[in-house]
Amino acid sequence: MSTLNSGYLSEFHISPQVLSAAAQLGEFRGKQELFQRQIPQVLDTLRQSAIIQSTESSNRIEGIVISSKRLESIVNRMDAPKSRSEGEIAGYRDVLAMTHESYEHIKIEPNFILQLHGYLMKYTGANGGRWKMTDNAIEEKHPDGTTRVRFTPTPAWNTPDAMNELCKSFNRAKDIGQFPMPILIAGFVLDFLCIHPFSDGNGRMARLLTLLLLYQSGYIVGRYISLEKVIEDTKVQYYDTLERSSQGWHESEHDFAPWLEYFLTMLLESYYRFQERVGNIEQTQKRGWKQARIRQVVDGFMADFTVAELEEMCPGISRPTITKTLNELGKQGVIECIELGRHAKWIKKR
Repeated sequence: MSTLNSGYLSEFHISPQVLSAAAQLGEFRGKQELFQRQIPQVLDTLRQSAIIQSTESSNRIEGIVISSKRLESIVNRMDAPKSRSEGEIAGYRDVLAMTHESYEHIKIEPNFILQLHGYLMKYTGANGGRWKMTDNAIEEKHPDGTTRVRFTPTPAWNTPDAMNELCKSFNRAKDIGQFPMPILIAGFVLDFLCIHPFSDGNGRMARLLTLLLLYQSGYIVGRYISLEKVIEDTKVQYYDTLERSSQGWHESEHDFAPWLEYFLTMLLESYYRFQERVGNIEQTQKRGWKQARIRQVVDGFMADFTVAELEEMCPGISRPTITKTLNELGKQGVIECIELGRHAKWIKKR
């Protein structure tokens, strides 16, 4: 009843594609220190943006939506939550910050997971920090109001033992070191979601635990690129592969491959976005690299674009520098301003 038990893993066939993806992730991990050392100002901008995006996307996946203005105010601790939805945002903010700052000290043990869930639900009025008291089901809601049960998780009476065994299996597999860590993390997350140990907040906890386990394994891309946003952008595949890999899970007859392939692809996409945001590291050491980066991003737009979109793609570059470069490109006939004012839009001419 676990992907991570030794019996299941020993018989699971890891495809060449999975091994190749794991090797690519290892290469990306090796480049992280170089970026941290050479372009800290760019990474600081990315980090601030990722915190807001992660909080917004992970909650929006669960149907929790508030205005952008209120979201930023709560994430930046400028205002207290005033509703259940805002309380969900504040709780995610707190656990995300805890993960960023203290991941090395958080153990993969049931008591620590309970504590994190307590912090997640702190502002909602719900009973956080305890395992579910009643059985639950993972359901799909249709537009006509009908529902379909995608999966029936571990019953409430068996949840404490199941979570204890999950943590032990993960830590044991990690110590043995037979499999690359991204594969073990994917297995942990699948098992966690199949157990579905809480009455509320399981999806958000799974994404926070994903980030925590990746940090502890040296994969820190989630500090600069929102993994939650990548998952939101691929939400259909996220739910589809989870359902496919959960069938037969209780009998350890499930197929781990669909979820594993999605999980590794999601991580690779996060690193691709990271690489795209920071640009060519050699270029950032040259005079005039900011203008060159802006021109490169502008050249990649297929349709009209705004200064805000350029700012997101050019972390570490100020708005005045972006505006000045746009004006220069306009004079050169490369782009044309098609809408004036606060939300000005530009379009390439050639």
